Amino acid sequence: MTTNPSDTTTRVQAVAAPPAPPQAPQRQSDAETADSLEPRAPAPSVEEPAPAEDTLTALLPSEVVRRLDEYIIGQGEAKRKVAIALRNRYRRQRLPEQLREEVLPKNILMIGPTGVGKTEIARRVARLTDSPFIKVEATKFTEVGYVGRDVEAIVRDLLEQTITDVHNDRIAEVEDQAKELANRRIVETLADAEERERAASQQAAEEQTADTVRRRARRVRRRRIANRLAQGQLEERQIDIEVEEPFQPAFEGFTGTGLEEVGVSLSAFFSQLVPTRKRSKRMSVADARTVLVQEETDRLIDMDRVYDDAIRFVEDDGIVFIDEVDKISGRPGGDHGPDVSGEGVQRDLLPILEGSTVHTRYGQVRTEHILFVAAGAFNVARPSDLIPEFQGRFPIRVELQALSERDLERILTEPGNALTRQYAALLGTEGVELQFSADGIAELARQAHLVNEEDENIGARRLFTVMEQVLEDLSFRAEDAAGSTVLIDAPYVQSKLADLVRNEDVRRFVL
Repeated sequence: MTTNPSDTTTRVQAVAAPPAPPQAPQRQSDAETADSLEPRAPAPSVEEPAPAEDTLTALLPSEVVRRLDEYIIGQGEAKRKVAIALRNRYRRQRLPEQLREEVLPKNILMIGPTGVGKTEIARRVARLTDSPFIKVEATKFTEVGYVGRDVEAIVRDLLEQTITDVHNDRIAEVEDQAKELANRRIVETLADAEERERAASQQAAEEQTADTVRRRARRVRRRRIANRLAQGQLEERQIDIEVEEPFQPAFEGFTGTGLEEVGVSLSAFFSQLVPTRKRSKRMSVADARTVLVQEETDRLIDMDRVYDDAIRFVEDDGIVFIDEVDKISGRPGGDHGPDVSGEGVQRDLLPILEGSTVHTRYGQVRTEHILFVAAGAFNVARPSDLIPEFQGRFPIRVELQALSERDLERILTEPGNALTRQYAALLGTEGVELQFSADGIAELARQAHLVNEEDENIGARRLFTVMEQVLEDLSFRAEDAAGSTVLIDAPYVQSKLADLVRNEDVRRFVL
């Protein structure tokens, strides 16, 4: 006869720990019962989970390309380069610490006409890997000594945005606890208000009621209020709560002078000197809950840790997309470039690209491992017109191809955010069912490609102007077509665009 080990273990445990004999239930005194239901001190701040060692999603390059194919048509070479760069960042994080510091990211320079997917590739990759991401225009920055933004503002803006994202994540983690604490404060406020009203109406003899009776009455009152609050019966009731008012400086930060950080730092300094003011406000329970949840959330979240985590995310996973770099290069054969300080901006960018320390009001940010992706059309200037040092900071170059008619046709249907789906959904809110036939989509792509060939080539952005022109009348009078189905086929598209495309003078202004 075999014995089940689990049964044996169960029996041994039962013998080792016999059940305690039943005891007569002890009646809890009214004072103890009331004390157990008295509002407890706020729970200590929840211990925030330590961030994972690998902040980048461990996706294979082939998987990254497949994900990008869901939203971006063509440009396979650019996708492969970006996917490899991301995988190398993941590989770097798995190296020993000493070697990890030596492996630097390989920055990428994308060359191609506008509207072919340069920005979208960088943005989708950052969203795919949940990496800190910022897109900046190179023409917004000036050389040191000129009025304008300095290049270090790129890192500061990236850090500010990352802090907001990390803070929102922390808010989601403590949201339930903050709501519970806020509801406790609301119950206490309502209970105190009812107790004051009751005490004012009681006679002198009743005010001498025993302490245990008062506690029992308070316990019953709090339980009744908590039940009504949970059922949403007190949302419109007006209550007086004490709220904190942050310090508001009497001056604004300096803007447009490159000293934004100075103005913000002064505001933070003075806010620490002035104690937090509290004053009573009368508002509904629903509004009070919103205010109190915000206060409790601020107490539960350790902002110093948020700042430290955000800095670490930026340093290890940050992605900076610098657009229009061709506009800060000198024109070949010209006396001057498009901006007198264009080459100066390139020189100012060199330390950040190579690796330096940027001082922010949250701490120092090292840029050695931030991935920089630069892009430009280079329709007038050439990559070789950039200063050699700047070129050397972008060892990986990829050329994006102009979109063909077939590419435009695929863009209209295949991506998850295809224009045809967007317009169908928009007009669907008006009760209009919009259908695109195969020949209609082909005609839209043909017309857009024709205008790109004969005028300036703005890539997929031409589809926006074409679609708006085709659907202008339907969008304007959508209420007249409510409940009907509208078919967008080739004849429909031709009737809206044929004359316009043939008239070159009008086409340049409309399309």
